[in-house]
Amino acid sequence: MPDVTAWRNRIVGEGEQVASQFIANPANWRTHPQAQRDAMRGALNEVGWVQRVIVNRRTGYLVDGHERVWQALQNGDALVPYVEVDLDPAEEAYVLATLDPIGAMAAADAAKLDDLLREVQSGEAGVQQMLTDIAERAGVIPADSGLPDPLPPSEVEGWGEQARRIIVVFADEGEEAEFFGLVGVERPAGRVVMAWSDLRPSRDG
Repeated sequence: MPDVTAWRNRIVGEGEQVASQFIANPANWRTHPQAQRDAMRGALNEVGWVQRVIVNRRTGYLVDGHERVWQALQNGDALVPYVEVDLDPAEEAYVLATLDPIGAMAAADAAKLDDLLREVQSGEAGVQQMLTDIAERAGVIPADSGLPDPLPPSEVEGWGEQARRIIVVFADEGEEAEFFGLVGVERPAGRVVMAWSDLRPSRDG
């Protein structure tokens, strides 16, 4: 029999409370640039809560989820789902230092990422930019592609046939080429969520 260590379950509770009832951890070392805030707010707007913040029952401090709580504060002191853990101060510091970095160590499978991004729709500019950045870092699209910023959905939504013309970029050889999986594709309802072009045609063509 292999020598298997029994991992302790430190989760001791769960619940939901308004954002103002959480206490920020004074040792939190993560900062949140505007691009992250835009992406987080966009994801919450379009999908909602899919992950709970983490609170240490012993200290009352947040261990994970400071940005999500901040977003909820901006959204009328909204309710936030949370999970409670039972950690001593040293263990709290350990988790605070390692939880996010361990997740960030994961590598990307470019082919699977490309396939996944073909299925993603977003009308939020912050989410669109985040997906573009992820694709560039993973090599799904070249970082030096020289493409302009994506057109906001309000500029392309409802363009019908003309929208199809700007869902492509033009390759160096002059041939039309699909921009990997990140361009907006025409959905069944005809809504275009992202589009790039070397030219931005008017509605008149």
